[in-house]
Amino acid sequence: MPPLSEGEVGQLLTSALKEIEAASTPEGFNALKVKYLGRSGVLTLALRSLKEVAAEVRPKVGQALNAAKLKLEGELDSRLSALEAAERRSRRGFFDYTLPGTPMPLGHHHPLVKVSNEIVRIFNFMGFEVATGPEIESDYYNFEALNIPKDHPARDMQDTFYLKDSELLLRTHTSPVQIRIFESRKPPVRILAPGRVYRHEAINARSYSLFFQIEGFYVNTDVTFADLKGVLNAFVSAFYGNVQTRFRPSFFPFTEPSAEMDISCTLCGGKGCSVCKYEGWLEILGCGMIHPKVFRNVGYDPEVWNGYAFGLGVDRIAMQKYRIDDIRLFYENDLRFLEQF
Repeated sequence: MPPLSEGEVGQLLTSALKEIEAASTPEGFNALKVKYLGRSGVLTLALRSLKEVAAEVRPKVGQALNAAKLKLEGELDSRLSALEAAERRSRRGFFDYTLPGTPMPLGHHHPLVKVSNEIVRIFNFMGFEVATGPEIESDYYNFEALNIPKDHPARDMQDTFYLKDSELLLRTHTSPVQIRIFESRKPPVRILAPGRVYRHEAINARSYSLFFQIEGFYVNTDVTFADLKGVLNAFVSAFYGNVQTRFRPSFFPFTEPSAEMDISCTLCGGKGCSVCKYEGWLEILGCGMIHPKVFRNVGYDPEVWNGYAFGLGVDRIAMQKYRIDDIRLFYENDLRFLEQF
């Protein structure tokens, strides 16, 4: 095929567009595609003979040929798509537009989110404000400021994920939020800190390497352990209903005195079953009065200020609430399990 001039390319494009306009079937459009764009098509051959065009006009002729090719490809594809869509509509036949649409399955909150939201709602009603903090923490915020120095035996209770070649770690509890709030605010403060925490533990039916925790704390000039018991008993009453509670002495480096709170088993009513190990009680949280050393670490005067703190595991409470015997079910994303909530 002899080389084309810029004007001849324009004439060729006009002629091809008229042929496309006149075509009305898929076969006709496909034939035009072969005629102009196929291996031996008019435009394909013209592009091959471009090297024979005079050097001074070759760029303009090349641009015209490429533009013509893109125009024809777009026009042919558009006409073919419109024809195929019309054909599909005709095959469907009659459609009643007054019929209701096909229902789509809707997502909903994960059981751990539902339990966490309910706990937050109850404490919000009692005046607690929600605060959050980073999940990657420094050793200072996760341990040192909470009265857990490097040689403290309490560190053995929290198997920690340390980041490689770094002083940073994945937080083992949400208590670092307490330190950050103390550093940025003056008392009184009444805070609830929900979030994910991480511990290097063996994964089994009762433990997982990550879980959800909610920390609460209140600091003022006249806070007592009786205030702590009153708030926690009010929470248990709102969340669980009519159950009994008890407080047992315990140890936490950041509180003194410290206690653990139990409720009468929600499954057997305190009579004893396999869930409560036939003791009639279920542990739900740890608590205590904030240690004076923690106050000194953040610049609070322990002679002026006092307060309490508590921390509860959302996963454990969710297992009790929904009678789940394997914590791994919460993290396996099995829709057969999740759709039940």
